Amino acid sequence: MTSGKEQTAHPETESRVPHSFVVWVSGDLDLDHSAELRPLLLDGVALAPRGTEIVVDLQNSSFCDSTGLNLLLTARELALESGSRITLAAPSHQMVRLLEITGSVDLFGLGPAEQRWPR
Repeated sequence: MTSGKEQTAHPETESRVPHSFVVWVSGDLDLDHSAELRPLLLDGVALAPRGTEIVVDLQNSSFCDSTGLNLLLTARELALESGSRITLAAPSHQMVRLLEITGSVDLFGLGPAEQRWPR
């Protein structure tokens, strides 16, 4: 990958927010990585219990292009269909700016980074 970062998304149910489901993302949300990220993010949304808050933790992702935004919007639509909502945790400044420019900032909740709980 050109970013030098591993592209992953890991769904987990442990979160600082009760009744939430976390999808941990690392690497860029862009055209180069969309084929890898798409099934992981959408599967994470599909695995979340109906009606829960789905937190997409972006603390290890610093860049998002229109392809990544489109993927997040698709995940949002799937979440809404199951009575859930998506919160973007720790989005980069660039991602927040992209959301503002495209008028989609109000479509997502924004929050702090999630903490992984020791197992």
